[in-house]
Amino acid sequence: MKERHIVTVKALRGTIQIPGDKSISHRSVMFGSIAEGTTTINGFLPGDDCLSTISCFQKLGVDIQMIDEQSVVVKGKGIQALKEPSDILDVGNSGTTIRLMMGILANTPFHSTLIGDESIAKRPMKRVTGPLRDMNIHLDGRKDANFTPLVIRGGKAKGIHYTSPVASAQVKSAILLAGLQAEGTTSVTEPAKSRDHTERMLEAFGVKVEEEGLTVSIEGGQTLRGTHVEVPGDISSAAFFLVAGAIIANSRIEIQKVGMNPTRTGILDVLSNMGASIETVKETKETAEPYADLVVEASHLKGTEVGGDLIPRLIDEIPIIALAATQAEGITVIKDAAELKVKETNRIDTVVNELTKMGANIEATEDGMIIHGGAKLHGANVNSHGDHRIGMMLAVASCIAEGETIIENRDAVSVSYPQFFAHLESLQQ
Repeated sequence: MKERHIVTVKALRGTIQIPGDKSISHRSVMFGSIAEGTTTINGFLPGDDCLSTISCFQKLGVDIQMIDEQSVVVKGKGIQALKEPSDILDVGNSGTTIRLMMGILANTPFHSTLIGDESIAKRPMKRVTGPLRDMNIHLDGRKDANFTPLVIRGGKAKGIHYTSPVASAQVKSAILLAGLQAEGTTSVTEPAKSRDHTERMLEAFGVKVEEEGLTVSIEGGQTLRGTHVEVPGDISSAAFFLVAGAIIANSRIEIQKVGMNPTRTGILDVLSNMGASIETVKETKETAEPYADLVVEASHLKGTEVGGDLIPRLIDEIPIIALAATQAEGITVIKDAAELKVKETNRIDTVVNELTKMGANIEATEDGMIIHGGAKLHGANVNSHGDHRIGMMLAVASCIAEGETIIENRDAVSVSYPQFFAHLESLQQ
């Protein structure tokens, strides 16, 4: 089913547990695959992207078993045990899979070819292939290895110090993963701190990681040891219900076991600045990745400014923040977010175009958007353009729009949140 019809809802009330964190689910399978010994994963996200990661590593000879939808066992034998794939490695729609796999495959003594879907084919890869080439890795691809298909022929990697022009966890992670098997020390310095799931998980697998300011370093020749990974709920998925609960009258939603990694909680800072009523309860900090239950209630929001070092902490949540801003009092300015142009879609243009169809007063800028609040949205025929976060944002928007909204390509949400529409309907009053 490619379309979804949604009409105005009176309120959203109840309790949900969102799917496991996508970033952590990816890494748990990848790191378990190159570790020595068995890794058990609980809370795994069985979305399309993470299933692509499992498929790729199975093609590389790793024994990976899904015990149930949220439990995975990875029987790793070390990175040296990876085998040359007999087929192309297809990452589907997953930018995390392709970029981190480049780092892992950088030191393998065999040939690998990586491809993805139409969206991946448009996303820039030189931000990873460039520094990997500097590490003496042999890489080829379309437009001088800036676009897929990409071919990796390995090499004897040498550690480098790389100063990244963008704060990107994918870039940082790919370089650090290549550095695991490189000669000497590999370090990455960013303009702002990006998500640190890789650093946290490497340490959980027994790898020593050094951090000083905005620089992360790793010494080559270290071995990962299989472990247990507890995956908390994905705050990027929770964001849609946090905003829905705040902008839909008479709503109260409790969202259980949401990941509270400080490099990911920018959405909470923004919603707090806007006046949203969000309570944090049952917070747990004993695990590698902290988590908590969040309770959101209908709120009177006001406009705000979103930019600077906050952007890396909420880049995936900007589409739903834009929707929240359409219902706030005053003007919201989102800036320093040019990275949105190279996501699954150009999210600046896509958010502006689709919300404009529904009556929002929103305009695109070179690095973000300006949103005038107080809009009364109306039903329209809108399109996710194959972007899961756009699809979920439009679904929340349709709940407050007058009349019926038809969302085309709504199946894109399965990339990160297969149960999204079921959860949305379960909360409707």
